[in-house]
Amino acid sequence: MTERMHTTMETHPDVLEMRERFVLAERAAATQQGQAVEAMALITGLYMAASPWIAGFNGFTTLAVNNLIAGVAYALLMSGFGHAYERTHARAWAAALIGIWMIIAPWVVAGNVSTTRTIISNVVAGAVGLCLALMATAADRAGGRRGARAAGMMGR
Repeated sequence: MTERMHTTMETHPDVLEMRERFVLAERAAATQQGQAVEAMALITGLYMAASPWIAGFNGFTTLAVNNLIAGVAYALLMSGFGHAYERTHARAWAAALIGIWMIIAPWVVAGNVSTTRTIISNVVAGAVGLCLALMATAADRAGGRRGARAAGMMGR
């Protein structure tokens, strides 16, 4: 007859791995870099949404609506980054796509909306948004590598 090992839930390998991931996520969210990325991303998203009225191209209705929707979406995607890092960091790739969209929008949106104001505002806001989203993605990858190393060391 084989002998069964009885383990408690606290020592189950999956529970230990989930705890380690949670600790790493909390550590990443508590860093100054994680908090700075979240704050800058929120400000960037708000600027994207309000840019037609700030930069003065609200006469271009299609681009103004585009920027409003893209800015609100960007702010929502990136705003929970620091508080719920483990659940929201995967959204950073979508925020990166919004940043790319903001860069190309003056040329893609219907109508003659590619003026100096719209181009400069959208390219700068899109580039900043893209950089912040890539920073969030990089923080996720760094946390994953640390988690894999820590899990490997726990198994020893």
